[in-house]
Amino acid sequence: MPKTLGEVLKKARNDKGWSLREAERRTGIHNAHISQIETGTITRPSASLLWAFAEHYDVDYRQLLRLAGHTTKERAAGGQRSLAGAALHALGDLSATEQAEVLAYMAEVKRKRST
Repeated sequence: MPKTLGEVLKKARNDKGWSLREAERRTGIHNAHISQIETGTITRPSASLLWAFAEHYDVDYRQLLRLAGHTTKERAAGGQRSLAGAALHALGDLSATEQAEVLAYMAEVKRKRST
């Protein structure tokens, strides 16, 4: 059972049958960077890179955040921090109009919650 971030990512990549170059093509992350993460040379990649791995490798984003030291198991169990990061990352995939709609909706939810 993989225990480190690098081991988890390497296993997930190998389970898909992808070479480092194929993983680069699919994730947009340079193959040398992936290799450095897998070997433990880089132990704390950014949350946005972890999101890309989670999406393309079909692994749990919260687990990757924990293994990279971005959050603790207790915080990740609540999911708030990792979900917020995922939500912010997802905003980048929306058009400016869609982003404005999401932000307006969030403001409305916050307003209702505080009344």
